[in-house]
Amino acid sequence: MTRARQELVDLDTTSYYHCVSRCVRRAFLCGDDHLTGNSYEHRKAWVVDRLAELGKVFAMDLCAYAVMSNHYHVVLRVDREQAYNWSDDEVIKRWNRLYRLPLLVERYRNGQASDGESRAARESIQLWRERLTDLGWYMRSLNEHLARKANEEDGCKGRFWEGRYRSQALLDAAAVLTCMSYVDLNPVRAGVAESPEDSEFTSIQQRI
Repeated sequence: MTRARQELVDLDTTSYYHCVSRCVRRAFLCGDDHLTGNSYEHRKAWVVDRLAELGKVFAMDLCAYAVMSNHYHVVLRVDREQAYNWSDDEVIKRWNRLYRLPLLVERYRNGQASDGESRAARESIQLWRERLTDLGWYMRSLNEHLARKANEEDGCKGRFWEGRYRSQALLDAAAVLTCMSYVDLNPVRAGVAESPEDSEFTSIQQRI
């Protein structure tokens, strides 16, 4: 039975999570479509580039990642304390990298808002601050972006990902290290790379 997301993500217990998303069109998320001969390897760079962009927005550290042909893995650390220490202006700037600001917040930012408008704007900013530590919003900002790009390239509409992403809480240092090793070695285990040094679009190769 599928469990509610709030039962799987509890930042008071752990700030580390392993997330996986798999494409519904499994054979050619990023790899080669053997039926048509088309190559979609360039989409792996889309994933890596978007992860880098989200790292400039969310209060999350990307501990490990691996982009495979039909799915990807990420290990994330949520830094809630960092987000709580951001100024309102910092939250606005970060949110605006991904989403358009409401006119109300623009007025507040420019010192043009009334007292009532200022209160409403601060409520919105607080909501964004919480979302910037929310695993669901991170994965949404990643997956929706990739789905739109892939569907546009394929000239189609509809679901791109195979249901919601899967997440696993990593409860101690041993679990974090084991999971990072698992993610880093995914291409080697799948037989698409001979060594971590040869594993393209992975955190282990980037670190090396």
